[in-house]
Amino acid sequence: MAADRCEPEARDYCLKSYDEARSMFTFASEETFKDGDIIIKEGTPGNWIYYIIAGSVEISKTIGGRKFVLDKLEAGEIFGEVGFIGGMKRTATAVAIGPTTVGLIDRESLDVEFNKIPSDFRSILVALARRFEKLVMRVSEFSERKEVRVQKTLSLTYKDKQSFVKAYVGNVSSSGLFIKTPTPLKQGEKFQLRLQLPDVPEPLRISCEVAWARNQAQSSDKNPAGMGVKFIEMSRKDKETFDRFMDRATRGFPSRR
Repeated sequence: MAADRCEPEARDYCLKSYDEARSMFTFASEETFKDGDIIIKEGTPGNWIYYIIAGSVEISKTIGGRKFVLDKLEAGEIFGEVGFIGGMKRTATAVAIGPTTVGLIDRESLDVEFNKIPSDFRSILVALARRFEKLVMRVSEFSERKEVRVQKTLSLTYKDKQSFVKAYVGNVSSSGLFIKTPTPLKQGEKFQLRLQLPDVPEPLRISCEVAWARNQAQSSDKNPAGMGVKFIEMSRKDKETFDRFMDRATRGFPSRR
């Protein structure tokens, strides 16, 4: 029974909460996670909504390579609703705190109920979900800018769906860079970047992911079209070369190998 998964002092509340949830939702399945298990991961697709039957869930977001805890949810609470309403990728990571059991709310039954809502009100809910996603991305972008950024013109090469693209970048930090381009890749898209540093013979090879993108329609003179790119992985040698470049650049010295 659901109550068997609860702490003794919270068993009555847990059972009542679970019974209330069963009367409101149809669970497609129930899953149990160990302490530290990732239930959903930021940036991945998915539109399941989760109900916490027992245990706790930590909601966090990674900004500039650092983890920020946004909330701690307890039994009787739900998460994942933004992805369902807006049809977007996950905006945060959910991790089990201690043994945790969640119910996956059936998407078909939710779709039926959601479609019963008047279309104009559905549009408002979707707009709110997407606005929340943009707000999260803007907050992330702002937080990442607390890092020291280097304003130097560097050449780079990456491959889009059609061909290799040569570009220049003038805004670099220790965790990523901004590429000015009229045809940015989509948010969440991963690709290989070759970054050419001054006085370094071979370009650095960096695995990257598009953190956010701004198309021509969203651009302005102060905010040109392009994409914010975060570094995912590079070799130890390339990382050491890049760190030396950033160290010298931030101290105002010329970047030399």
